[in-house]
Amino acid sequence: MKNFCIITNSDKDQDYRLTNQMKSFIGLKGGSCQVIREGEEIPDSAEGIFVLGGDGTLIRTAAVASRKDIPLIGVNLGHLGYLCELEEHNVCLAIEEMMKGNYIVEERMMLSSDLILRTALNDIVICRKGALQLVELTVSVNGEFLNTFRADGIIVATPTGSTGYSMSAGGPIIDPKACMILITPINAHDLNAKSIVISAEDEVTIELKGRQPHKDERVDVNFDGEYALELKPGDSIDICASKQKTKIIKLSKISFFEILRRKMQGY
Repeated sequence: MKNFCIITNSDKDQDYRLTNQMKSFIGLKGGSCQVIREGEEIPDSAEGIFVLGGDGTLIRTAAVASRKDIPLIGVNLGHLGYLCELEEHNVCLAIEEMMKGNYIVEERMMLSSDLILRTALNDIVICRKGALQLVELTVSVNGEFLNTFRADGIIVATPTGSTGYSMSAGGPIIDPKACMILITPINAHDLNAKSIVISAEDEVTIELKGRQPHKDERVDVNFDGEYALELKPGDSIDICASKQKTKIIKLSKISFFEILRRKMQGY
């Protein structure tokens, strides 16, 4: 791997000090590197992408990188950084190892829906908008009724996203290399409401029911934390595993459980 692209979150590396340091080092080692901002077109010549920021920056980049089938690796300049393997102190060593070919590429599943051409690496969240009131959401799997939740919303997450919003809502943590779909209700008005794990081959349908016609019961649908569309009572959305996958470069042989233990100690 000789040709790189660096995508920098300018809020995290404001003066581009680390970005420029990495670009210079890659050049000294005989490689090439192009620096772009978030949202700019990723060059087709890139063989690998360094994402400077935090998990959020990497997640936003994943949707674009997966379409181009280019692997990426995160440099954590944020807080927790479950997805970002590198820190500022070891980026130069990482560059050397990648240029020598000493790495593996992990594939992470993503989610898609029938209503919009977008993918999510972490989760698709259906949540209430407007007044502080519960919404009624009916969940079916492969056309078979599963449950009706009266809640603030529902999170449909990948294993990668299980350490995100779903975890905060009481959902289980799943090894990110696994292929399964996690359904977690948000603040359900039910003592027995629990997260449900289903096969990645399954399709989840979530329908918004109307409870009080005189009130605004619309919900927002967010892909990886970004607003995508709105549902009105009677509307439904189908969610399933996407054909696209995010490819993440791994240099360390440290297991997911070791990383989890380290991160959770400072959570």
